[in-house]
Amino acid sequence: MSLIGWLKGNRLVDVTAQDPLPVQQQGAITTRTADTLLAVPTTVDTTANRDLLGSTAAELPTLDGCMQYRKLVWIAHRASNTAINYTIRARAIDLAGTPLSSGWQTLASGSFAADAANPNWVRLDIPATGDGYYDQYRIEVSVASGTVALMSKIVGVR
Repeated sequence: MSLIGWLKGNRLVDVTAQDPLPVQQQGAITTRTADTLLAVPTTVDTTANRDLLGSTAAELPTLDGCMQYRKLVWIAHRASNTAINYTIRARAIDLAGTPLSSGWQTLASGSFAADAANPNWVRLDIPATGDGYYDQYRIEVSVASGTVALMSKIVGVR
């Protein structure tokens, strides 16, 4: 005999595995989901303003339709332990898909430096702190000399 019971319909039932206590959800259950937005190989060279897709057209986005993501995570593998310079830019668009203004807002720029402890893998959160929610992103990469093969995967986190 169970010491705990509950009213099921118009009868009192004992709590068992077949008849557990009823539960009422209070508030929303939040879970984070992630979507792969881009997985692309890039040959990084000395060309300025070249994005991960190989475009040097300054107004073209690397990623579009990103408003639903609070953060992007860029994970990449470089073929050699060579420093890769990057610039992350973002902008918002109107309902017709036209940028709200010409040009881009620079979110971050820096370098995936040569690293003896972790020579080939790199990771960057976009934006590094806080939330993003931009519509379009442009991710530009270059090296000081030579070329480097870079395999990138960008994941959008809701």
